[in-house]
Amino acid sequence: MAGKFEIGKRRNGEFQFNLKAGNGQVILSSEGYKEKASALNGIESVRRHAVDEANFERLTAKDGSPYFNLRASNGQVIGHSEMYSSAAARDNGIESVKGNAPGASVVDLTA
Repeated sequence: MAGKFEIGKRRNGEFQFNLKAGNGQVILSSEGYKEKASALNGIESVRRHAVDEANFERLTAKDGSPYFNLRASNGQVIGHSEMYSSAAARDNGIESVKGNAPGASVVDLTA
């Protein structure tokens, strides 16, 4: 089963998207956007930038949990991961984003 982007609305009314792997697990989440069109532009940016390893920033939270950010060519964070239990799990998450994002469908949960 292929991955998909789901666009939803936050409690504050902002739009957000999540990239889900074929198994339904969220592998990347966006920031909040005031307009749905901006969220759709964010999805296109993820599709373009997810294919390049150099756009993934591997980080460690204060509690030691590994996670990653996906950055656009201008340096802006366009998506972030959950916290992982190990660096290997984080790296698997990155590979999942790289494999799923380019061809993922878009499901609009706000319609």
